Amino acid sequence: MQVIYEDNHIIIVNKAPGEIVQGDKTGDTPLVETLKMWLKEKYDKPGNVFCGVTHRIDRPTSGLVVFAKTSKALSRMNDLFRRGEVNKTYWAVVANRPPKDADELTHYLKSVEANNKTYVANSHDKDAKKSQLRYQVIASSDRYHLLEVELITGRKHQIRAQLAAIGCPIKGDLKYGAPRSNPDGSICLQSHRIWFTHPVSKETIDVVAPVPPDPLWQALAQNIKNP
Repeated sequence: MQVIYEDNHIIIVNKAPGEIVQGDKTGDTPLVETLKMWLKEKYDKPGNVFCGVTHRIDRPTSGLVVFAKTSKALSRMNDLFRRGEVNKTYWAVVANRPPKDADELTHYLKSVEANNKTYVANSHDKDAKKSQLRYQVIASSDRYHLLEVELITGRKHQIRAQLAAIGCPIKGDLKYGAPRSNPDGSICLQSHRIWFTHPVSKETIDVVAPVPPDPLWQALAQNIKNP
């Protein structure tokens, strides 16, 4: 866990792949509990520490997650997310180059709890939700391509399912068609940048995650062409 930004109301953490944001049936210690202990020790607080989950990213994904340090900030951050006023871009590494260097994708996605997977469905399926994202190829190597993805909607496993639907499963993502897993169980998807108006101070918060230390990520990042 790496703290990227902190003030009196919110704290933004760079989540490592494999960490869960909130508790689940695995019983593994979630990031929110680790963060509570970190805050308790840092500020030498007696009793329980408040730390609210405002959103989540998938367990094998890395990158930025925003937590609330006060109940006021939590309710206001929840409102920002509900109104679509929190902007996020992701980085994804894929082996297959997309059909276009930049595009906007629209699919109807249906999530199935039984196998924790999201499928592209027919637009007439009452359980399917319209899902949109934009992507562009920002770097390439001999074997891999780095995409910057902007979410327009926020659906479960949306980026993973939509990129797989155009023949570009994320590296390491066996669930969505990658040929092999990454050694550490991660997938090459990072919540890379997040920006929004602070729910209390009204200042603009704009935070970028560091490039993952993995050599592939580092090499692709060095190939990014400045506009």
